[in-house]
Amino acid sequence: MRERTRMSTRRAVALVAGLGVAMTLTAAACGGSGGGGSSSPPASSVPAAVSTPTTTQSTTTTTTTTSDGGLSGKWTGAYSGTFDGTFVLNWTQSGSALSGTIKLSTGGTDNVNGTVDGSSIKFGTVGGDAVHYTGSVSGDSMSGSYSTAAGGGSWSAHKA
Repeated sequence: MRERTRMSTRRAVALVAGLGVAMTLTAAACGGSGGGGSSSPPASSVPAAVSTPTTTQSTTTTTTTTSDGGLSGKWTGAYSGTFDGTFVLNWTQSGSALSGTIKLSTGGTDNVNGTVDGSSIKFGTVGGDAVHYTGSVSGDSMSGSYSTAAGGGSWSAHKA
């Protein structure tokens, strides 16, 4: 019922505004046809209570690299702290789920799984020594901290 009343009010406002515009155009047209020899243009009268309804629609679109598949591909990075080295991540993203491999400069390649939620990323190794990574993604770079049973530190990566 409120929506119907709101629509009726909008139609009434639009009608009043339309009438006001029509009156203004009529007044302007009539004022200039007198031919009284005056060289000044006719005065235009605008009703003081004329309002023009406006409709504002707001649409917000957020595009980040965390959209479906946006993190897929090769990422290279470095880590420091308790352990130091470089790594190569090969991601496949499906929705908010991440899966792939990580190859550390100090050893072999391990499987990794993780999640991404907005700019927040979490992932860790599957098998071998457990390493947990947390951080944030911004464009073609990401960074954060890692933790292991032996200690932790920071990491950063860029899309290759």
